[in-house]
Amino acid sequence: MTDTTQLTADRALDVPERPGRKLDFARWRDLSLVPVILVLCLIGFIVSPAFLTADNLVGVVQQSTELSLLVLAQALILICHRMDLSLESTIGVAPVIAMWLVLPAHGSRFAGLELLPVWTAIPVCLLIGALIGGVNGFLILKLRVNGFIATLGMLTMLRGLHIGIAEGQSIVNVPDSFRYLGKTSWLGVPAAVWICLALFAAGGAALAYLRHGRALYAIGGNAEAARAAGIRVDRITWIVLCVGGVLAAFAGILYTGHYGSVSANQGNGWIFQVFAAAVIGGISLNGGRGTLFGALTGVLTLQLVVNVMTLGGVPPLWNQFLNGAIIIIALVISRFASGEKQD
Repeated sequence: MTDTTQLTADRALDVPERPGRKLDFARWRDLSLVPVILVLCLIGFIVSPAFLTADNLVGVVQQSTELSLLVLAQALILICHRMDLSLESTIGVAPVIAMWLVLPAHGSRFAGLELLPVWTAIPVCLLIGALIGGVNGFLILKLRVNGFIATLGMLTMLRGLHIGIAEGQSIVNVPDSFRYLGKTSWLGVPAAVWICLALFAAGGAALAYLRHGRALYAIGGNAEAARAAGIRVDRITWIVLCVGGVLAAFAGILYTGHYGSVSANQGNGWIFQVFAAAVIGGISLNGGRGTLFGALTGVLTLQLVVNVMTLGGVPPLWNQFLNGAIIIIALVISRFASGEKQD
């Protein structure tokens, strides 16, 4: 490789440079939701003194864990300038298939196949998530199918598979390994919270310091330039889609263990919250921009809004309207703040 080619490759792996003022703005944009979170905490305390109690705040954080893993997955994929709508279905179908393969064929309302030992439930669930992401990658990268339509079809197909296997019922005989991760506490805080924070920290470190992590920004910024610089664009994108599927499956494990069952509509409608959290957290739909810290603050903002509304007596029927309004407002702000069109 010549010196010129090496220089081009190194530049492609870095986040695109901007003039000084815009660099400062980009840094502050990652923290833009922190004041919003503080204001929401103040409003919550005014609405109800119970807001700042330990039980309520831990409950808010615990309820954020499963959604945050989906947002983590979607953020990585969006940075590559791709999207995966099927994450919404993966959170439900992966645990269902895993339990179908390991649970006994008799003795409970849900009849499994009992093909594998019960202790394999978690590895099988994660493997199913990786397989779903791999199929999405094959459709998008090899068959060159439109990613939005392909993952929308996958979402619908997986939802139907989930309902078909579970026969439209909730599965309540959950493996103990699922229950442990969903219900246990470490140092007085739910284990799911620690796991979620660890995964976000690992993802953020990978994006900031690892060569392949920084390559995601290069791919999302300009895939052809990244390919010309020697980055294996298709391979890295495929891996990210598989990682996204694994994270969604793991979110399904935590959700199932927390509530002790898999409902027939588990994850239904979550994709709207996922995009709302990612967009308000600064993840660009055009790829190549955003941080996982911003995405995490987006999740916390949404959950705090819901919690404040609940304590204030606002019916939960308005939550979907609010999530949609948040997405539109965030898109408008991002459009004029960045100065770029959003095609």
